[in-house]
Amino acid sequence: MTTKVRFAPSPTGRLHVGNVRTALTNVLYARQTGGTVLLRIDDTDLERSTKAYEDGIRADLEWLGLNWDESFNQSGRFDKYKAAANKLKSLGLLYPAYETEDELDRKRKIQRAQGKPPVYDRAALDLTDAQKAAYEAEGRKPHWRFKLSGKPVSWTDLVRGDTTIDTASLSDPILIREDGSYLYTLPSVVDDIEAGITTIIRGEDHVTNSGAQIEIFEALGGEAPAFGHKALLVGADGGKLSKRLGTLAISDLREEGLEPMAILSLLAKIGTSDPIEPVTNLQALIDSFSFDKFSRAPARFDPAELHRLNAGVLHALDYVDVKPRLAAMGADDGEAFWHAVRPNLEKLSDAVDWHQLIAGPVDPVIEDAAYARQAAESLPDGKLTTRSWGEWTTTLKAETGRKGKDLFLPLRLALTGQRHGPDMSELLPLIGRERVLRRLQG
Repeated sequence: MTTKVRFAPSPTGRLHVGNVRTALTNVLYARQTGGTVLLRIDDTDLERSTKAYEDGIRADLEWLGLNWDESFNQSGRFDKYKAAANKLKSLGLLYPAYETEDELDRKRKIQRAQGKPPVYDRAALDLTDAQKAAYEAEGRKPHWRFKLSGKPVSWTDLVRGDTTIDTASLSDPILIREDGSYLYTLPSVVDDIEAGITTIIRGEDHVTNSGAQIEIFEALGGEAPAFGHKALLVGADGGKLSKRLGTLAISDLREEGLEPMAILSLLAKIGTSDPIEPVTNLQALIDSFSFDKFSRAPARFDPAELHRLNAGVLHALDYVDVKPRLAAMGADDGEAFWHAVRPNLEKLSDAVDWHQLIAGPVDPVIEDAAYARQAAESLPDGKLTTRSWGEWTTTLKAETGRKGKDLFLPLRLALTGQRHGPDMSELLPLIGRERVLRRLQG
C-alpha cells in the first residue's frame, strides 16, 4: 500500500515550531517511502478561521521546503460530515445529550469527590422522548456524543509500540456541539477515510483520542490507519513550551533571519537518538529518518541551539547557494567575499555589515600613528592578493620587531575598526590598495 500522510493545521493562528515538527515528520516519512503528502486545512471553525492565517500557513510551509501533493479545505465538505453523522445516528452510535457545561462540571466534581474518574455517565441514553421534548421546549439544544464500545482498543504504534486504550475509562466524545458545529474528531475521520490516509503521525497528546477515533473509523466502514504518536516539545529547562509557542512562530523566526534548514535540522533531530547537526538539504533528513530513533522522553527545544545551527548551516553553504540572496541585500561582492566572511556569519544579513566594512566608509582605530604610517610605506606593491597579508606582516615584523598581537591587531583595527572578523589575508585584497592606504591615514 502506498503511504499517504496528512498535515492538518487550523487557520486560527500562525504556524509555530510545534506544528512544523509534526509537518516535518509527516513529510520525511512520506518522501522516504515514496508516498503522498496531503495538506488539509481544518477550517470548520468558521468564526476563528481566516484566509490570512491560511495563506500564512501555506507560505511558511513553502519557505521551509515542506511541500505537499494534495490539498483541500474542510469548510467545503460539511455535506460529507452531515452524511456521516446521520449514518452514526441511524446505527444508534451518535446520541443527543442535553446537559449544560455547568451541569457536566458539577457531575465531574461529584465523581472526583467520590474517588471516581470523571467519565460521562451516559445519563442522556436514558432520556425519554418526553424528557427530550421538555428540554427542547426550554430552548436547550443537544450536543451529540459518540457511543464508545467500552472495550479495549489496541494498535502497534510506530513510536510507542504496542498501545491499548480502554474505552470504558473514557467519556463518550462529543462530535457535534449544541450550535451544530463539528469538533475536530468526526470531520477528521471522514476526511481520512475518503482521502485514503494510511498513516497518522502526531503528538502523544492524541493517544487517547486515537482510541476513540479508531472506533469511529470502524463504525463508518473505514479501515483505521497506522498511528505514530511523538513525544511533545518542552523548553530547554524541561518546562512546558506551550505558553511560549506564540513567540516561536515560523514567520517570526523567518523575520529574525534564521535559515529554513536550521529550523528543520533542529526539529528533525530533537527527541531522537541522532546528533543534532546542521544539515543543508532536506534529502539528508529524509535519508536518515526512522521511527526507531524516536525517544519516548519529551523533546527539548532550545532557541540557543537553533541559532548555533543557523551559523552552521551558513558556514556549509556554497556561494552559488546564496548569491541571489546576497544580491537582493546589496552585499554580493563575489565568491572571494563569501569565502572570506562566511565563517563569521551567524545570520546571512550579517554579510551586509561585512560588505559595508569592505566598501566603507569605516572609522579606523589608530592607536599608533607612526606604526600606521610605516605600515602604509611597507604595503606590498601592485595588486593586493591573498598572499599580500603574509608578505606585509613579515616585512613589518622585520622592520619593527613587533610580533603576535602587537603586530597584527593595530592593522586590523586601522583597516576594519573591529578587533575580530574574517581572515585578514582574505579581507585585504577585497578592501583594495586605495582604501587600505586611506584607512591607514586615519
